Amino acid sequence: MGQELTPDKIMQLGLGFWAPKTFLSAVELGVFTELAKEPQDSESLRTHLDLHPRSARDFFDALVSLGVLQRNNGQYANTPESDLFLDRAKSSYIGGYLEMCNARLYGFWGNLTTGLKTGEPQNEAKRGENFFATLYADPARLKQFLFAMTGLSMGIAKALALQFPWANYKSFIDVGGAQGCVAVQIALVHPHLAGGNFELPVVGPIFEEYVQSFGLGQRLSFYPGDFFKDSLPSTDVIIMGHILHDWGLEEKRQLIAKAHAALPKGGALIVCEAIIDDQRRQNTFGLLRSLNMLIETQAGFDYTGADCSRWMLDAGFKETRVESLCGPDSMVVGIR
Repeated sequence: MGQELTPDKIMQLGLGFWAPKTFLSAVELGVFTELAKEPQDSESLRTHLDLHPRSARDFFDALVSLGVLQRNNGQYANTPESDLFLDRAKSSYIGGYLEMCNARLYGFWGNLTTGLKTGEPQNEAKRGENFFATLYADPARLKQFLFAMTGLSMGIAKALALQFPWANYKSFIDVGGAQGCVAVQIALVHPHLAGGNFELPVVGPIFEEYVQSFGLGQRLSFYPGDFFKDSLPSTDVIIMGHILHDWGLEEKRQLIAKAHAALPKGGALIVCEAIIDDQRRQNTFGLLRSLNMLIETQAGFDYTGADCSRWMLDAGFKETRVESLCGPDSMVVGIR
């Protein structure tokens, strides 16, 4: 007899939002920051977080069951990962991005069906607002956001610094490099390299402060500009990390062509993204991230390695390759 079919998987998938919302509320409330001070029992933790007694214990135990808290002899404590990445007092904190997801994206995703029917963004754009334009207009808020992006990008940056054959090159530019995480990690591992960050002018002071904190000011420079309006700086290697998926096909091809024009013969373009597998079956994160581009952008979408390779070859690159980097992220490398 064949195994009896059950609806368990379907129900788990349909109710899957329960777990991430529980976790995101914990980040918002500062559960992990509070427990980084010391382990606490349920009543002490509830009191410090100013929670109602009705569901606090269930909330804490759900976080234990989800693997982001530990409980021993009635005392709750962070897991090693939670302590490192979710304590607001630590420089390794990545919760800023998760807080944004909780405050913004979680609600917008409730309108996914509308987005699928209309093809239109479901974020602030529906109200005629531009979240990122507002963000970039506030230097203090922008700095906080870019700091969160650094924590989120650190694993990819370290993998890229070790995996790409940097010994064959002398210079690089990270296009849209935010605070400078990728550039710094590459420069730390490869002292022969000079590099930089091509970003909107408002990012300049934030980048320079971050770079100086590592003593890399002599080797890493800031290049102000708009990658649609301005030419890219000439260099041996150009990096585009989580950039292309923000845009439609025409803009993707335009940016790849600009990179090709800025590189010398033998130079390389590295595109880092949650590259979807060519069969479009395995990288669930990449596929869901592409749906997030529907929520957040006018025309953006994620893509396969074969897609990106084809765009590179069409732009004049002589050869391409796709390599896994970290988690769901991979790099597509084009050689001019």
